[in-house]
Amino acid sequence: MTEFEQLLTRVTAQARNSRPWGWPSLPAPVDAATLDQAREALGFPLPPLLAALYRQVGDGGFGPSYGLLPLLDAPPSGEPAAVAQYLANRAYGRKDPEWPWPEGVLPISHWGCGMYACVDCRTPQATVLLYEPNADDADGAWFVDAPTLTDWLHVWLDGTGWYEETDEGTDLAPWTEFRTRTGPGQAS
Repeated sequence: MTEFEQLLTRVTAQARNSRPWGWPSLPAPVDAATLDQAREALGFPLPPLLAALYRQVGDGGFGPSYGLLPLLDAPPSGEPAAVAQYLANRAYGRKDPEWPWPEGVLPISHWGCGMYACVDCRTPQATVLLYEPNADDADGAWFVDAPTLTDWLHVWLDGTGWYEETDEGTDLAPWTEFRTRTGPGQAS
């Protein structure tokens, strides 16, 4: 069994045994057509591990805090769908250039208070970012939560995330690519 398969097995087991707030049960996984619809709407594919989570584990409803967002449809928890949230954030960023939303950065989990865990779908390792909109400006609202989606999942599975009560106040590094990814010349 590969490391990829082992991680999916661990995530599946944890997903079956825990429910984030607002999720009465683990949703069924999505089908290939749903992944295709998401890719068409977003204009880019999901990183392989993120696609596998939706395709093999469930359409959201597992993971830290409020859990992964569903891909296309709003769940019973009342959380938005990842694709709809991304498109709304991009549209809002075009209306308010002081708070642009980077292309290819997909919100995958809501932390509350407008904060999201997001996957940078333009990086091969699927860097996980923390969007914290309660900052004074957009430049101070982005942090690297984990260098890879794999790392982010391991932290959740091991109970060692910054969001855990046992965490000793880990400071997240600022995401230094924010302005280069949202500045002039970037696609809208």
